[in-house]
Amino acid sequence: MLPQASKRNNFHYNKKLKQFAKQNKKQMPKSAVYMWKFILSSGQMLGYKFRRERPILNYIVDFVCLELMLVIEVDGISHETEEAFRKDRKRDQNLKEIGFSVLRFSSLIVIKDRPSVNEIIAGWIEENTDGPSIERGGKQKKKVVSKIDSGLPPPLPPQRGIERFMALADIRI
Repeated sequence: MLPQASKRNNFHYNKKLKQFAKQNKKQMPKSAVYMWKFILSSGQMLGYKFRRERPILNYIVDFVCLELMLVIEVDGISHETEEAFRKDRKRDQNLKEIGFSVLRFSSLIVIKDRPSVNEIIAGWIEENTDGPSIERGGKQKKKVVSKIDSGLPPPLPPQRGIERFMALADIRI
């Protein structure tokens, strides 16, 4: 069992994946570019700093806020297979074991409904932070209380295709 991610262990940063992460930054899919440009970059998300294509353990996560211990993944069509779904669950489980929370969004949702994606992420931050505000760069933030057992709903049962992504984003038709 690995220790919880922290500054002491550099949040389990994997130097061996650094070059792959660099390549990924140059070849981000359109949906990930949208997520970065319109939602997460430059402290847009309630003033929190997100990083993109960060090597953690043996994975390269799409986006991470180390202060919040929050990983955000944007899943394209390749994540719709049963095998990909199993791998994603294992990856999420491994990240959760070291203290990260994981939010997943379909690329379709990110492109078609950015306001809802923004609202879901902001809602997660508001639900999982507490305490006095901290001033950073003129923006107010809240301290994170707990990343473990954060009160998030239990994992969804296996679903396929768009139903899975809509359920993950809590969108109903």
